[in-house]
Amino acid sequence: MIYGYARVSSTTQSLDTQVAQLTAYGCEKIFQEKLSGRSLKHRTQFSALLDRLTMGDTVVVTKLDRFAHSTQDALNTMATLTERGVSLVVLNMGGDVVDTSTAIGKLLITVLAGIAEFEADLIKERQLEGIAAAKARGVYKGRPRTYTAHHKGLAHALELLAARDRNHLTVNDICAMTQVSRATLYRLARQIGHPE
Repeated sequence: MIYGYARVSSTTQSLDTQVAQLTAYGCEKIFQEKLSGRSLKHRTQFSALLDRLTMGDTVVVTKLDRFAHSTQDALNTMATLTERGVSLVVLNMGGDVVDTSTAIGKLLITVLAGIAEFEADLIKERQLEGIAAAKARGVYKGRPRTYTAHHKGLAHALELLAARDRNHLTVNDICAMTQVSRATLYRLARQIGHPE
């Protein structure tokens, strides 16, 4: 059986283009997810797909980064598929379709996954070098703080938290009213010695 797997990194992104490409290829069932690929344990649809595979099946993805987060992740998952007699097809690998049921396909996937991870590491290195240079020039301030002492919602949340014995509000109520997260409210309440 030919299975498709479509994934985007957030709930605001659309899977339509991937699903259309997988359908056009001939996928009989398509598993879909809207979440980051960083952790395999949270990718429930991908795990469900892996559980369903049997010898002779094919998994199709539009791009390698939809299938794996890193080279090691790709290699580990491909090894699992190979052991089970399942092939992987990547529809857009530098403009070509790559199929791991062939020796050249396996080689290409491994090499290109390594190159993709290398490029990502280079980008991170350049970013860190740029940040260090900006700090040295005194122009890098880092990520702006979301909550400051002048944030009205936070000040109101802290007041409501301190008066819970009179207002009978729950922490969830306070957070919903003021748009301040529980974690932030608790952290700042501890910092200033507010009763929780």
